Amino acid sequence: MAYGVVHEFAGGTKEQYEASVAAVHPSDGSLPAGQVFHAAGPSAEGWTIIAVHDSRQSWERFRDSVLMPKMAEGIEGGFTAPPQETTFEVYKQVTS
Repeated sequence: MAYGVVHEFAGGTKEQYEASVAAVHPSDGSLPAGQVFHAAGPSAEGWTIIAVHDSRQSWERFRDSVLMPKMAEGIEGGFTAPPQETTFEVYKQVTS
């Protein structure tokens, strides 16, 4: 079952997003293994990222082996604080 993740970075900016995503996504601009959707943009509180993975396991694998280690070591120009995170099992996914 697909698994959704919403990250809200209070006070986050486009520049911080660009630096952070460059550090944790493949350099060719594709999505990490198991991720099937990615959207990001400014929100009332800062910056919001929405990702959908093909399973909870692929999210946890990406989080534990790529995202958290990179954020823990620090990403130059990236987000400076952890996000508010919401996760959910995707009931329905529609694409055009």
